[in-house]
Amino acid sequence: MTRGFPTDLSEPAGFAGAPDARLIAQMANAFFQAAPGQSGGGQSAPSIGVAPPSVPLIEAAPSGGLVPPGVPAPPSVGTITTVPALPQVGPLAAAPAAPPVNPTSAPPVPVPGEADLRVIPNLLGAAISLVPPDHASGPAIPNGTPEVPPTALPNLPGPPEPFALPASSPSAPLYFLDEAQGVSSRAEPAAPRSPSVDPGILGIELRPELVPDLRGTSARTGAFDAHAVKRDFPILQQQVHGKPLIWLDNAATTQKPRQVIERLSRFYEHENSNIHRAAHALAARSTDAYEAAREKTRRFVNAGSTEEIIFVRGATEGINLIAKAWGARNVKDGDEIVVTWLEHHANIVPWQQLCAQTGARLRVAPVDDSGQIILEEYEKLLGPRTRLVSLTQVSNALGTVTPAAEMTAMAHRHGAVVLVDGAQAVSHMPVDVQALDCDFYVFSGHKVFAPTGIGAVFGKKAILDQMPPWQGGGNMIADVTFEKTVYQPAPARFEAGTGNIADAVGLGAAIDYVESIGMATISAWEQELLVYGTEGLLSVPGLRLIGTAKDKAGVLSFVLDGCRTEDVGKALDREGIAVRSGHHCAQPILRRFGLEATVRPSLAFYNTFEDLDALVNALLRIQSGRGQR
Repeated sequence: MTRGFPTDLSEPAGFAGAPDARLIAQMANAFFQAAPGQSGGGQSAPSIGVAPPSVPLIEAAPSGGLVPPGVPAPPSVGTITTVPALPQVGPLAAAPAAPPVNPTSAPPVPVPGEADLRVIPNLLGAAISLVPPDHASGPAIPNGTPEVPPTALPNLPGPPEPFALPASSPSAPLYFLDEAQGVSSRAEPAAPRSPSVDPGILGIELRPELVPDLRGTSARTGAFDAHAVKRDFPILQQQVHGKPLIWLDNAATTQKPRQVIERLSRFYEHENSNIHRAAHALAARSTDAYEAAREKTRRFVNAGSTEEIIFVRGATEGINLIAKAWGARNVKDGDEIVVTWLEHHANIVPWQQLCAQTGARLRVAPVDDSGQIILEEYEKLLGPRTRLVSLTQVSNALGTVTPAAEMTAMAHRHGAVVLVDGAQAVSHMPVDVQALDCDFYVFSGHKVFAPTGIGAVFGKKAILDQMPPWQGGGNMIADVTFEKTVYQPAPARFEAGTGNIADAVGLGAAIDYVESIGMATISAWEQELLVYGTEGLLSVPGLRLIGTAKDKAGVLSFVLDGCRTEDVGKALDREGIAVRSGHHCAQPILRRFGLEATVRPSLAFYNTFEDLDALVNALLRIQSGRGQR
């Protein structure tokens, strides 16, 4: 529910029911002064090398008019300007004190402080919503930056001209003031409403559809608090070699939140049983938990049905399942399988084995010097003999995000089946297998904050129904005689024996956890970390980044002149910083760059700017120590 602000404003002649423009400016200033790094509220932002997004700053002359309690009066300027992106974030000058306000005529507007920044969007929403009802729309400045015309200045006759602000994304949840609690709530987008006037209340209505979507912008604006998230991970609270642990080896495996650990414990304490095979209570509980995890996995990748989700040990087992069950039946002598230079060994070796068994040919799509696939060369490899394209969505060695949907469409035009290896994608970005239109998708649970030894295969149902099982045993059969076995339909057909029941349940808990944060929020935060970390690493003398594609996920592979990667890894470990040094099970792509190994810091949403500062400072000390010898 939205509500207006009961006020007792003095209205200019001919502008009945409209607020003074100064109140709009003052409330907007409260928003920006409450943001982290600004005077007037919030915590100071760290000094970083990432330019913050440009944000509007409203300033108005403070001659008279009401000011909400606790909102400082702004300086005397009468335009809306845009703060340019700067390399450092620093505090603004403190504003002068506000004039006294009659508390009975203007109830307090919530102003966020250091303890809680979640209501920041409401202040902006309140300011935007105070646009006069009779002037709900107006011309925008040609360059897209809204501006208050001179008629908005105080002591000038006539109503102020309106200004236009961009609306939120239609698909994004919006924020509004809760009437009962005065805090932000979320609502689904709605069509713009006509302003209305309640009896006894000034004709001002909050317009949540006009509030910009501030989620995922950064922890500096209160949208995401990586420090709070880190407290959910018990392992990250320890010290290594007397230093706080900084985990930057997330591409190898991610750490587990308390919620996942506790779910595993609860399963073994209250639900442990084999599934699908007994009538007792624990079997029912275990089966329910296991199948609930399958449904969560389906939702996580947006598969059409749980019949399209197969539990496996991880992406490696998933690829081998497809190579054996689908490949052995569909790939023949003279056929071709296409992969890319970016692939993990797990997406190369099974196809080499299949080619050796069938006489098929393995072809490889090249990458450019930034580490991005050259699409024109990839398309040249496709033809009537192409049976399968198997590609990574995110490179584990370079962080390159491939154009997987476009590559899938190209392959389908040539009649090929497409497998996407999502092991490095699922922790960094939203995944939608229906939008990708891939035929298979595989990922590992331990890369997305779940236990090891569990993962999933998505396969289109029409294809899975035509595939034979790749292992035999219990659970995957409908009927067995000595003459014949009848198999279960997918997915049970591909889950022979007692599966990893508890860790499948743990995978479901991990999916619940990341979805409670939001994959879009996680992706946005990690992109900030990636930009910040890239700039920091490039400040280290003699450091060369490997993999500089425009579209990247949170991987920062590098080499340091005159240093063995193993020695750099050991030196960082003494600082409490865990990174990966080596070939990362992706030797072909490193050799494409003339290397056998790199140092690979890799990011997750619990990493912070301070973690990256510690990494850069440690590398600078390593270089300094070498120079002194």
